[in-house]
Amino acid sequence: MNNLRRLDLNLLVTLDVLLSEHNVTRAAERLNFSQPSVSVHLAKLRDIFGDPLLLPGPRGMRPTARAEALREPLRQALEALELAVSPADAFDPAEAENTWRVAATDYGESTIVLPALHRLRTAAPRSRLAVLELVPPRIAKQAERGEIDLAFHITSDAPPGLRSRPLFKERYVLVGRAGHPRLKRRPTLAQFCALEHVIVSPDGGGFLGVTDQALAAAGLARRVALSVPHFLFVMSVLASSDLVAMLPSRLVRDVGALQVVEPPVEVPGYEMAMLWHERSHRDPAHQWLRECIADAV
Repeated sequence: MNNLRRLDLNLLVTLDVLLSEHNVTRAAERLNFSQPSVSVHLAKLRDIFGDPLLLPGPRGMRPTARAEALREPLRQALEALELAVSPADAFDPAEAENTWRVAATDYGESTIVLPALHRLRTAAPRSRLAVLELVPPRIAKQAERGEIDLAFHITSDAPPGLRSRPLFKERYVLVGRAGHPRLKRRPTLAQFCALEHVIVSPDGGGFLGVTDQALAAAGLARRVALSVPHFLFVMSVLASSDLVAMLPSRLVRDVGALQVVEPPVEVPGYEMAMLWHERSHRDPAHQWLRECIADAV
C-alpha cells in the first residue's frame, strides 16, 4: 500500500512501454516524451520497486527477474484501467438484454407503460420490463438503491433530489356508461351533485377528493357512493351501473362503453412526470429508455 501511494500512473505506463521496447529512446518516441523524462521515470521506478528493473545489454536493455514478473500483471492492470475509464459504448437496443424496472399506478400503466410497450418491444426485443406497484413514500429509496429505473408520478408530489421530466398534463372529465340518461348533455351543478359518484382513493376508503374541494369552495357537496383503490375497477363499475366518476381524460379515451362529458365544476388537473436517480442519469441505456417512453406518450 505504501508503494501504491508513491506511484504515479504515468510511471506505470512508462514501465509498460520500457518492458516492451527494452530501449529508452524508442520508449520516449512511443510515449511522446523526451529521453531524459523517460530516464527520470525509470529512476523513480527503480526506487519504488527497489530493483534496477532494466539493465544495459548488448542489444539495448534487458529486464531483471523482478521486471519479468511485473510484465504480465502490469499489462493486465493497465488494460483493465483503460477499459474502466474509456467512454461508455453506444447503446444498441436491438442487442441489449436489460431488465427494466418501473414503478407505476394502474393509471400510469394505462397512460404511460401501455403506449410505450410496443415501441420498447420492437426496438429492444431481448430486453425485459417489470412494472412494480408505485408506493410514493418509497420512490426515492428504491431509485437510490437501484431497485427501480423509473417512477411515473405527479410532478407536485415528486420526491426532492430525483431527476424529473414532465410527460404530459392531465385534466378531469365526467364519465358514466354509454347511454347514461343523465349524461346526454353537460349537467348543471345541481344535477352533478345529485348523481351518485365513485371516487378513487389510492390510500383506501376515502370519500373526499379534489372534486369535493372544488365543490366545497362553492358551498356545495356531492354524494360519493363508492370508494375504490384503483382506476381500472372504476371503469368496469361505470360501464355496468348508473354511477358516475370524475376521471383523468387520458384514461377514458376511445372507450366505447363509456360516455364522457365536460363537468360543470372546474377541477384542477395535474402533471405527470418521469422520475429517476442521478446514479443512472448519464447511462446511455437509461437515456435511451427515457427517450423511448417520452416519445411514446
